[in-house]
Amino acid sequence: MNYELLEKELKKRLKFDYNWGRKQTNKLDVETNFIYKINTFDAVLSEIETSFKNSLNFTELKNYALNRWFNFWSAKGVEAIFCEHENVHPHQNSKDKYTDFFVNSIPFDHKTTVFPAGFKKSIPYAIEHKRELIAWLYKNQSQQQRKHLKNRLFIVLIDFNEQNEHWKLKAEILWLQKIISTYLSTFTEDKLETFYFQNNIVKSDIIWAIK
Repeated sequence: MNYELLEKELKKRLKFDYNWGRKQTNKLDVETNFIYKINTFDAVLSEIETSFKNSLNFTELKNYALNRWFNFWSAKGVEAIFCEHENVHPHQNSKDKYTDFFVNSIPFDHKTTVFPAGFKKSIPYAIEHKRELIAWLYKNQSQQQRKHLKNRLFIVLIDFNEQNEHWKLKAEILWLQKIISTYLSTFTEDKLETFYFQNNIVKSDIIWAIK
């Protein structure tokens, strides 16, 4: 994957406000699934115009599609970064719901997320109480078809200079590449947090991406 080109395309999204307008639903996901096939920003804008120009909810649908496109292609870049590491192997089934790759043979899904305002506690507190934040993320994020209680690595984005703009860091692919590579270079299973969800053992960790 060309990370420089991907970052350039993702950064075109930054000039537009990041508003969902409504909660993510399976129905709206189906209506905007064209985002999976379009990897350039101008092309996805064109597709949004073509698909929704006659809709009374055009602005909401546009925001929804742009956000999904941005998050999906950022996640694809992050997944590719993981899979370049010598201790990481991609899942053979790219559509598997629970596993993106294996780190030292341990299966993981990954999720890049901004520091959640809903956590209701400070960033320094969260860093000192990583386990508490992980439990909160499992409980409160990724609903409907995206929800699962399996092994997951969370990349938590924090921008101390623009604390209302954490989401923009998803476009910093080359910066994230360095952070992920550093994490993987010292990865050991004993550093993971272990949970028991629905009678299953779940392994998880947070990779802090802080500016």
